[in-house]
Amino acid sequence: MSTETLTKPETTPEGTDTTDDDSPKMFHYVKKNKIAESAVMGTHVVALCGEVFPVTKSPKPGSPVCPACKEIFDGLRPGE
Repeated sequence: MSTETLTKPETTPEGTDTTDDDSPKMFHYVKKNKIAESAVMGTHVVALCGEVFPVTKSPKPGSPVCPACKEIFDGLRPGE
């Protein structure tokens, strides 16, 4: 298994961990260029925290973000 470092500007939150009403409980940070591919092709993305899932929802302002993803994202230096 290989590990890949993601840069801060290329990540954006995407949803997983759905609730009973099919809305995500929280959103994860994933590579920006993989979002459209996942949404169209159904491929899986890997979040900063390691969660693997297909993109099914877009975050809305104020949506909850995965604490592990946020901690990793906040620790990245711009352009890293």
